Amino acid sequence: MKYPDAERLSLVEELHGHLVTDPYRGLEDAAHPATLGWQAEQDRLWRHHAAGLPLREHFQKRLTELSVTGMTTPPLWRGDRRFHLSQSAGQEHPVLYCDDRVILDPMELDATGLTTLDDWQPDWEGRLLAYQLSRSGDERADLYVMDVATGEIVDGPIGGCRYSPVAWLPGGREFFYVRFHQGVYLHRRGGDVQVFTRGALSYGLQISVDGRWLVISAGTPARNDLYLADLSADPPEAAGQPASAGRLERLDLRVIQEGVAARAAAAMGPDGRLYILTDQDAPRRRLCVADPATPAAWEELVPEDSAAVLGTFTLLDGGRLLIARTRHAVGELAIHDAATGERTGTVPLPGSGSIASLTSRPGGGHEAWFVYTDAVTPAEVWRHDAREGTTTRWSPAASGAAVAALGVESHQVEYVSADGTRVRMVVVAGPHSGGPRPTILTGYGGFGMSLTPGYAADSLAWVEAGGVLAVANLRGGGEEGEAWHRDGMLDRKQNVFQDFTAAAEKLIADGWTTPGQLAVWGESNGGLLVGAAMTRRPELFAAVVCSAGLLDMVRYERSGLGAAWTGEYGSADLPEQLGWLLGYSPYHHVHQGTDYPATLFTVSGADSRVDPMHARKMCAALQWATAGERPILLRHERDVGHGARAVSRSIALAADVLAFAAAHTGLEPMP
Repeated sequence: MKYPDAERLSLVEELHGHLVTDPYRGLEDAAHPATLGWQAEQDRLWRHHAAGLPLREHFQKRLTELSVTGMTTPPLWRGDRRFHLSQSAGQEHPVLYCDDRVILDPMELDATGLTTLDDWQPDWEGRLLAYQLSRSGDERADLYVMDVATGEIVDGPIGGCRYSPVAWLPGGREFFYVRFHQGVYLHRRGGDVQVFTRGALSYGLQISVDGRWLVISAGTPARNDLYLADLSADPPEAAGQPASAGRLERLDLRVIQEGVAARAAAAMGPDGRLYILTDQDAPRRRLCVADPATPAAWEELVPEDSAAVLGTFTLLDGGRLLIARTRHAVGELAIHDAATGERTGTVPLPGSGSIASLTSRPGGGHEAWFVYTDAVTPAEVWRHDAREGTTTRWSPAASGAAVAALGVESHQVEYVSADGTRVRMVVVAGPHSGGPRPTILTGYGGFGMSLTPGYAADSLAWVEAGGVLAVANLRGGGEEGEAWHRDGMLDRKQNVFQDFTAAAEKLIADGWTTPGQLAVWGESNGGLLVGAAMTRRPELFAAVVCSAGLLDMVRYERSGLGAAWTGEYGSADLPEQLGWLLGYSPYHHVHQGTDYPATLFTVSGADSRVDPMHARKMCAALQWATAGERPILLRHERDVGHGARAVSRSIALAADVLAFAAAHTGLEPMP
C-alpha cells in the first residue's frame, strides 16, 4: 500500500533529561496546507479500502435493523408536569416531551442532524426549561430558557456551558449554573455573577426542593471538595445590603468535605437530612448522613459492601431508601430502612444486566423509576411501586424482538494479570461451533468509568455474524470501586495495559480465538489503551481500531480537554510524571521495522475533547514504520465531535469498524 507522504522532522527535545522525538509535529496544525493535503490523501485511501470490505453493506443493513429499538428515559416530575426523552425508530436524535407533547426536537432546529440536545432541566414548577444545544460536534454548548407552555425562548443564549448542571431557585426567576472549568454562576435576566470558583476544575450543583440548600462540588475524577450553602440567610459580610444580593451572590459556605483524597456527592433529603455518598475510607462507597447545620459531622448510615460498589440512591415514602449497586459489573437494587440503614429487601430485576437513572418524584413519593438493559435487552424504563411492592415495565417494550432468537450467551471469566491481580472479563458469544473464532476485545480502564452489561447494536451484529465479543473490566475503571480506579491511574497506569494484554492471552489460551483472529477496539481513553497494547505486543493482534484516542501523551495537555486530565495521567511538565507518560505513550513507542496489525484510526474533525492530531501523528508514524503488508488507515469525519451524533452517522461508523475488523480477522457471517 502506498501511503501519503508526511514530512518527517528530525525534531528532538530534551525534557527533564529525556530526549523526546516528535517527527510529525507538523501534523498538529489541522489548517496547514500540508496537513490538509495529507488528510485529503488519507481520505481517498480509506474510501478505496472501505469500498472493498466484503461485509460493509451487510453490517450497515443489520445495524440499521438492530438499532430500531426506540428509547425512553425515566420521567422527571416538575409541578404537575412530566418530562422525558423519547426516540422512536427512524429518528436521528432523542426528542424532549412534556407529558405527551413534543417541546424540543433537534431535527426541527437543524435538519442536517448536526445540532444535539446536550442537557436540560425544568424549573421546579415545570413552567420554564433550561436546555443546552451544541452544533457540529463542538460540545461547548449554549444555554437557552424556554417557556414550556408556548415554546418561546425567553432567555439566552448563555455560552460556555459544557453539560452544565442547572440549579433552579423556586419561582423560576434565577438559577445557578456552571461555566466549564470557570466556576459557579448565578443567572438573572439581565446579568450573571460568579459566586464560586476554585480554578480550572470540574463543578457540580445540587439544590433542595425548597430552594434553601445548595451543594457545590469542585474537583477532579479522583478527588473533590464539597460545600453546603444556606440560601435562606444573609452571610455576615452582606449586612446592610438587599437580602437578595447578599443571600445569593455572596454565599456563606459550610464545608462538607475539603482537602482529602476522596470523592463525595451530597444532596438534601426530603426528611431534612443531608445525604453524603463517599469513597472516603470506603473504596466501594458508603452512604452517610449529617445535620445541615454541621455538614462535616457525618454519621454512617449504610456501610460499604465488601464486593459491590454503591452507585445511586433515592428516598421514598414510608422511610424506604432504594440503593443501586454493581456487583462485579452486574446491577442490583436493594431496599433499606432510611432511619437505620438496615437492608430490608431486594427489588427484582429482569435479568443480570445494568441499572441506571434511578429517580423518584421531588420530595419522595411511593414510586421510583430506573433504566434496565443487558446484552440482548434494549434499555427499558421500569417502575417500582413501594406501596404495592411491585416492579413493572413503564416504557413500551423495546422493539428488539429479532434479538431474542440469536442464542447469545454471556460468560463471566476470571484471569490473572501480570502482577497477580485477579481481573474479570465478560465474553459474549453465540452457539459455539467449535474452534477459535474472530474476536473483538475491548476495554476502557480510566477515570473510574465502569463497563457494565448493556444492549449495543454493533456488539450483537458482530456476535450474530459468528464473532466473539470480550469486555475486560480493567483497573483504572470503577467496576470494583475507587481503589480499583486508583490502581490504574498516574504512576500505576501500566497496570491497565498489563490487564488488557492478559485478557488477550486468556482468550487465546481458553481457545476462544488466536492472534490471527483477534481485534481490539477502544474509544477515547480506550483508544489510548489499544494504542499502548499494539505498541507493546504487536504480534498479539490481527487488527486494531483506535477511535478518538489519546496517543501523544507528552503533548496531550496542550489540546482538547487534556489539561483537565492531569489528575488521571500526570503532567509532562513534572519530571517524574513525564517518565510515567513516556513509559507508555503510544506515539513514542512506534519502532521502524515492526509488523504492526491492520490499524484503523477513526476521528471526528470537530472533536473538542481529544484533538484529532493524536491520530494524525500516530497514523503517519505507523505508516512510516510498519514492515508488514497490513494496512494503516485513517477514517476522518467532518462536522461531528466526541459525543452524541445522529443515529445514521453512528451506524455508518460502526459498520465501517466491524467490516474492517471482519476483513482482518477472517470473519465470515454464519448462515
